[in-house]
Amino acid sequence: MALDVARLLLFPALMAFAAASDLLTMTISNRVSLLLVAGFLVVAALSGMSLHDMLLHAGAGLAVLLVAFTCFAMGWVGGGDAKVAAAAALWFGFGHLLEYLVYASLFGGALTLLLLQFRQWPLPALFYSQDWLLRLHGKDTGIPYGIALALGALLIYPETGWIKAVDLARFALH
Repeated sequence: MALDVARLLLFPALMAFAAASDLLTMTISNRVSLLLVAGFLVVAALSGMSLHDMLLHAGAGLAVLLVAFTCFAMGWVGGGDAKVAAAAALWFGFGHLLEYLVYASLFGGALTLLLLQFRQWPLPALFYSQDWLLRLHGKDTGIPYGIALALGALLIYPETGWIKAVDLARFALH
């Protein structure tokens, strides 16, 4: 039962937290990425994932980390975004990695266009007391890409073996 709860809630909750944090502060704490990695290791071990499969998942995470940090070095994404993307890739492995990256990219493009348009409009004085909104509205501010990463992850996660392994009928009875 505890493993099922972890499969259902841990990854989605951490990704939602990363999105909210990025929206409100334009940062994602390293703790979020570390918790995603630690959570993967615990849930994978308790689920009986083979060492071979764990290494494949680690390979997916490492591949995304290398590409994401290249994007970070070019100034295209933030460091927190790069780490969260890699940690999410660890959970998805190569089996769902392409879907995740495509959805995160589509959400990221839409978010970028929306924010660029939002930044063209004057912000009503009513919102001047909201630091996070002022930061988000600033034309020299980046894009909180953690939102797109989380949306892509939350869209794909129900299709993974993590959720398919949950006995929802037994879970609903408790």
